[in-house]
Amino acid sequence: MENELFKVVREKYGAKLDSIIKEKVSVVCGDITRDCLGLETSILEEVFGQVDIIINSAATTNFDERYDIALGINTVGAANVLSFAKKCRKLRTLLHVSTAYVCGKNEGLIPETPLKMGEALNMTPGLNIEMEKKIVDDNLRSLHSAPENHIKSMMRELGLQRARKYGWPNTYTFTKAMGEMMLEQFKENIPLIIIRPTIVTSTFKQPFPGWTEGVSYLGGRRGYVDMVVNAMMVSIATHVYKTTPMIYHVGSSASNPISYLRIRDINTRFFIENPWMSRDGKPVIVTRGTQLPTKLAIQIYINLNYLIPIKILGVVNAASFGYFDRTYIDRSRKVKFLMRMFDLFSPYMFFSIVFDDINMEKLKSSVNEMCGDIENEIFNFDPKSINWDDYLMHTHIPGLVKYSFKR
Repeated sequence: MENELFKVVREKYGAKLDSIIKEKVSVVCGDITRDCLGLETSILEEVFGQVDIIINSAATTNFDERYDIALGINTVGAANVLSFAKKCRKLRTLLHVSTAYVCGKNEGLIPETPLKMGEALNMTPGLNIEMEKKIVDDNLRSLHSAPENHIKSMMRELGLQRARKYGWPNTYTFTKAMGEMMLEQFKENIPLIIIRPTIVTSTFKQPFPGWTEGVSYLGGRRGYVDMVVNAMMVSIATHVYKTTPMIYHVGSSASNPISYLRIRDINTRFFIENPWMSRDGKPVIVTRGTQLPTKLAIQIYINLNYLIPIKILGVVNAASFGYFDRTYIDRSRKVKFLMRMFDLFSPYMFFSIVFDDINMEKLKSSVNEMCGDIENEIFNFDPKSINWDDYLMHTHIPGLVKYSFKR
């Protein structure tokens, strides 16, 4: 509650806020990867008798997370929350926060439809979540005596290998997709809502513009912290007690898209008008960067500018009996990191995709009918209300500089 995110309510309630929070909020420790979410047995009966709304936003979002961790949180964790929800006698709604990128590398119009158990994106047969868990367990057993760094590296590679076998570009989207499969397969009569945000950026208006936590990728298919939360709250209010599951894409690609080139130009303009200062007090020079048209062009550029020079440096270093060891090791590490980033993010560089938001449009229409202008403004989740130039120049990028790029 000391986070700056809560400054507005702290200003509103002052010294009373702590007592209000203490009265209304109960915090308990748990573990989403365990049965009953790892809650203490002594409180389970009380929880099962009182909880009526569950929101599951627990996830690891690292693209190349260890497979055992990602599978445990994003897939098994989702199933554990569903099992927990079935034991809540007053349950009205279970809302699961997924990601729009469970679509993998599919292009075109992506519908707001469920993922079916065992259906691989590339039609490869044999996707079985129980088998994936067994593969993880077998690999961990075989690595039990290895150094921790080696286990971590092997688990990361295993996740990417399994994801790409079935058509997903990374461990994150693969395990989130399998989490949705578990919910769809075993939901029974649970009132289920799945929210699929696109890339989430800093707040648009609430509780104040520009807040973010962590670095937000400046992608062209976006959601906003407060708009995503508003969509979550409105969907819960609308679907209480409804047993028909609903999936919502929360993003702007269908109704208010923006191109990467436009984002790049706005970024460049911002840092030209608001230059960063280097350690010696001089402004950092900002350029537009090199725009490459295809993935192949990027690979050629990386080969010519990074891979070939580092190989030449390696030969020179060997010929000079390790004279350039420090330089070679440092540059090799940086090139390895660059190649890893290219491997992880290149699937998203050139694909053409629109996330259908017809369900979101229907939800917005229902809000317009049920609520007056004041409520509609408070719970705004309409991306058409975004002016991109204004938002990026005066809200999002300044927010990143203030909250994520602190030096």
